[in-house]
Amino acid sequence: MWILAAALAALVGLCVFDVVQRKRTILRNFPIVGHFRYWLESIGPELRQYIVTSNTEERPFSRAQRRWVYASSKRSNQYFGFGTEVDLEHSANHLVIKHAAFPLADCQPGDEGYDPQFSIPSTKVIGGYRERRKAFRPTSVVNISGMSFGSLSAPAIEAFNRGAKLAGCLHNTGEGGISRHHLHGGDLVWQIGTGYFKCRDEKGNFSIDHFLDVVASHEIKAIEIKLSQGAKPGVGGFLPAAKITPEIAEARGIPMGVDCASPAAHTAFSDVDSLLDFVERLGELSGLPVGIKSAVGHTSFWQDLAQQMAMTGRGVDFITVDGAEGGTGAAPLVFSDHVALPLKIALSRVHHEFVKQDMHQNVVFNASGKLGFPESALFGFALGADLVSVAREAMLSIGCIQAQRCHTGHCPAGIATQNRWLMRGLDPSLKSARLANYVVALRKDLLRLSRACGVSHPALISLENFEIVDDRFGSVPAADVFGVASNPSLSQAAEVEGSRTSVVQLSK
Repeated sequence: MWILAAALAALVGLCVFDVVQRKRTILRNFPIVGHFRYWLESIGPELRQYIVTSNTEERPFSRAQRRWVYASSKRSNQYFGFGTEVDLEHSANHLVIKHAAFPLADCQPGDEGYDPQFSIPSTKVIGGYRERRKAFRPTSVVNISGMSFGSLSAPAIEAFNRGAKLAGCLHNTGEGGISRHHLHGGDLVWQIGTGYFKCRDEKGNFSIDHFLDVVASHEIKAIEIKLSQGAKPGVGGFLPAAKITPEIAEARGIPMGVDCASPAAHTAFSDVDSLLDFVERLGELSGLPVGIKSAVGHTSFWQDLAQQMAMTGRGVDFITVDGAEGGTGAAPLVFSDHVALPLKIALSRVHHEFVKQDMHQNVVFNASGKLGFPESALFGFALGADLVSVAREAMLSIGCIQAQRCHTGHCPAGIATQNRWLMRGLDPSLKSARLANYVVALRKDLLRLSRACGVSHPALISLENFEIVDDRFGSVPAADVFGVASNPSLSQAAEVEGSRTSVVQLSK
């Protein structure tokens, strides 16, 4: 009786509080019952994810896409039964890969040159054209995109780096600096953003001395200067002092107890001319290949960049084009939805500007923005990419469930959080193997698709291998949509390697 009385008193007290409070109209008008509305709203994503939506409806990744990543990472059955769930007759902009009448046979265990890792090295050398002292050929055309320590947990970063070593791919640090969790054998691409973390002076400006100290003390394969990212281009970042741990402070080279702000623009350069001077300075002093990462807005920047590279001899070694589809832990909704071009349009425009200047063979093009699936990655190669980088798909491979709680610090999978209890559930050793399995599976399907189209390497795929179907029983060749008859990488692969035969040998 006492328990029932206490419960009744609590309900009466809650009812009185709801009626008296003025912040929430629903609770004021519907005391007690109104709480169910807010509770259901809070678990709405979970209800839709597991109960309401179909296998192909969810965004940013459908249940079918997530299932493919999970199965790939666990090396379980990747097949889907009973035919496609995609409505091929009523789906707008549906991408169709046109296979060859006489495809190449799949590489099988026991074949000469068979590679169980399906490494697929790049057809280009990063830094080769500029003759950087530490130029190199990536051993994998699929790599891990930039995700910072601080945004992601320590176990997640460690899993990515260990997985990169297992898969033989590159691991981009993100702009949050290099931490001890990045140092488990995976090849690093050090990303430098507007905050110049790990290479900044006490005022937050770029420091060449700190930069060279980091290069001398770490095994770094390349430098990526981040101009912007697809999820929030043109916007800086802010990390309040309360969220800065000693480890994050050490990794970023910032003091404890002080808010950390990343400005929207760089202070080390202000236009294309000074950007190229900055790139050449870093490349000359470090010997490392130096590239840029950017979302795509005004085309004039890319026109100017290609023209100045053609006229002056200065240049970036690689360009990472990030599409507006790209993800981040947190971003203003308007920037996520309406700022910057989608990857397919962005990449085709940037690549075309370099084709016009006959400079496309001198730059390695890296593409990111939901390219972690075989068909989208292959299309990226047809648009001019030499490499693709994956981020959220990599997160899925180590256990992300698309809870979309990245911005809250309460990621249930222990990935996008600094909460010690949540992080303890993520085992870096186990998850690193799953990341590697996923990368290998993606490369395997890329190679299978390429051979189904009659070529031995994704770099040999052209837009002529694709058609786009509309929702009115019509279709149009992809080359007509993107204004390019065929991908120059067909010729560039042969020129870089000397002959098509050498590219075939590379793909083995």
